[in-house]
Amino acid sequence: MKITTIGIDLAKNVFQVHGVDARGKTVLNKPLKRAQMAAFFANLPPCLVGMEACAGAHHWARKLQSFGHTVRLMAPQFVKPYVKSNKNDAADAQAICEAVARPSMRFVAIKSVEQQAVLALHRVRQGWVKSRTAQANQIRGLLGEYGLILPQGITHIAKRVPALIEDAANELPGALRALLVRLLDQLKVLEQQLAQLEAQIKAWHRDSDASRRLEQIPGIGPLTASALVASIGAARSFDNGRQVAAWLGLVPRQHSSGGKPTLLGISKRGDPYLRTLLIHGARAVILAARRKPDQGGWLRDLLRRRNPNVAAVALANKNARIAWALLAHDRGYQCDYATART
Repeated sequence: MKITTIGIDLAKNVFQVHGVDARGKTVLNKPLKRAQMAAFFANLPPCLVGMEACAGAHHWARKLQSFGHTVRLMAPQFVKPYVKSNKNDAADAQAICEAVARPSMRFVAIKSVEQQAVLALHRVRQGWVKSRTAQANQIRGLLGEYGLILPQGITHIAKRVPALIEDAANELPGALRALLVRLLDQLKVLEQQLAQLEAQIKAWHRDSDASRRLEQIPGIGPLTASALVASIGAARSFDNGRQVAAWLGLVPRQHSSGGKPTLLGISKRGDPYLRTLLIHGARAVILAARRKPDQGGWLRDLLRRRNPNVAAVALANKNARIAWALLAHDRGYQCDYATART
């Protein structure tokens, strides 16, 4: 029997493969070791292959596409409802095989090697920012135990802590002074690494035409633009900008029933890193708008009616939709653009 659809449960060493024919009958259900995967699918006639979008999924998707197969990636939460029994590799592979054939299933765009490399820079930067914040908070906490309180802002750490270490009038013991010196040195190393990483991201941004076009949107800088281009990939994989905003978790959650719509807070689905960048960029635009109260516009009217936090999310939502339009239609940003009315 000819295999038409395959579901693969990805793993580190042993992959479970489940295949069905055109009538949906199971004709293949076996585990494969990592070394056997490439040879097995190279000798298999082209078919539809489904996988969960998890670690290694994009690598295997590109690999199987090179063998002529049609590969579809799905979010794990969309596959879970198709698991019919207790969790095991065979049941997961069968659920993936069934889910990938559903006409209403939503798929994840397969990322290129370059996109994954840019996103790796962003992920490492995100981790180092968290480490820097934790290091600064640790220094604050240690000084607070001795009644030495620093103003808010990470810049005050490098400015004021060296003077506190040298001040003989405070009660800091010698061992703690030496420890604070080491913590400051480690904080400086993190700052240098972050600066180098951001320089790499900005260099990629300057070489990318799509990323430079997104930078023209108010509230989107090089970091946000490069992350959006690398994450969205083929913008045509989304039908419209509303889907992108929903994918980023910038739309309200719904709890509607009986024909009565009930909207809650933002869903916070999708990538929290991208959502954070967009909302922080929107806050910067709001801050600039407040400095020019004489100017009108959509944002100014919104700030009069809503809380600034609500306005920031609304602006982030709008920017996400604009970003999709620029990428999908290969356009540049126009601040006075208006759709033609028919």
